[in-house]
Amino acid sequence: MKKRVIWAFAAVAAFTVSVFAAQELSAPLRDKWTVQEVATLASMRLKVAGVRPADFSNAYEQKTEAATLGRALFNDTRLSKNGQVSCASCHSAAGQFEDGRQFGQGVGTGKRRTMPVMGAAHSPFLFWDGRKDSAWSQALGPLEDPAEHGGNRVAFVKLVLGHYKSQYQAAFGPVPVLGQLPENASPNGSDAERAAWAALSATTHDGVNRVFANMGKAIAAYERNIVYGESRFDEYAEATVRGDARGQESLTLQEVRGLRTFLNKGQCVTCHNGPLLTDHAFHNTGVPPVDPKNPDRGRIDGLKQLLKDEFNCLGPYSDAKPEQCGELQFLNTNDAGQLGAFRTPSLRNVAARAPYMHAGQFASLDQVLQHYAASPKAAIGHSELARPGEKHAERQTIRLSAADIQDLAAFLHAFTGPVVQPK
Repeated sequence: MKKRVIWAFAAVAAFTVSVFAAQELSAPLRDKWTVQEVATLASMRLKVAGVRPADFSNAYEQKTEAATLGRALFNDTRLSKNGQVSCASCHSAAGQFEDGRQFGQGVGTGKRRTMPVMGAAHSPFLFWDGRKDSAWSQALGPLEDPAEHGGNRVAFVKLVLGHYKSQYQAAFGPVPVLGQLPENASPNGSDAERAAWAALSATTHDGVNRVFANMGKAIAAYERNIVYGESRFDEYAEATVRGDARGQESLTLQEVRGLRTFLNKGQCVTCHNGPLLTDHAFHNTGVPPVDPKNPDRGRIDGLKQLLKDEFNCLGPYSDAKPEQCGELQFLNTNDAGQLGAFRTPSLRNVAARAPYMHAGQFASLDQVLQHYAASPKAAIGHSELARPGEKHAERQTIRLSAADIQDLAAFLHAFTGPVVQPK
């Protein structure tokens, strides 16, 4: 009898909750949107990103043993010239997997802003100029960059095989026969390192490169598990799609005004769209160069570096078939619109990632929005933004009042959510 009473009470409670939920869903929405706007909001929910697409060039990215090794390598400061810099030095797990600096700081100072690693598995091109086409290839670049880790691949390979040999074999199988290696050698780096590399056989080159590539694949396997979590914006978008009146309270009225500007006259959604709030493309928006006398050429130079990179999708260390490298096979290296263009960053967690733009040119979101409202001419190439009085085939002039900028800046904070990472 007692169990029946408890069951009956639970059934009544469940019915009450379901009735209350139905009432909430049938209540008039606080914020009204057009059918097209609701569709756009639906497309921007994080959950529609779905399962992270497989990187055909990395056959080990979902292998636990590779991710375990990758995590160790990501945090190992011995993988640097001075023994003090690791991947985690610039991509800190304590924050947004970036460093909060205007320029990346390794053994030296870089020329661009550090980008976070979240969402990398969804992007066809990486770095601000897109000079890498996979997360594993991207991970290799900083290791030999003189301003970042400043090391050389033979030294890295020797360290991995000296300290992580069993973990390496668990992830990638037998180690290539390398013979006696010099202390330092690389096709990049100092004159001495290049000379030492040239003295090695082609077979040794291939073996070293194979282990080096697998280091990147291990790091990418670890980074694949670092993702964005849902934000207040996602709660609001979901509530709006479902017709949930109470759920719309996830955003303040000011934030909703900012969202309307984001979708409409601000034209932000033109580039910052989809579940990761980026079109994964490259744009020249007239961002002022740090050095006006030597402006950063951006994507147009990144394309050239990508195509000659031995670690790209079509290279000998890729696990992909040529037909699986479509993005790489149809690139236009003669597109003048790529001059001064930079990758569209995700706006997820953007409020927690000052400063902004490819070289940290703007200290605050207000400054970023004021830049777009002003739509200045580009110092190099041609800005895609329509200037007042200018006829533009694809865009309209962005006209934002001071109140619009305040509302937009407030709304951008609603994109902040947790960073989900392996324990």
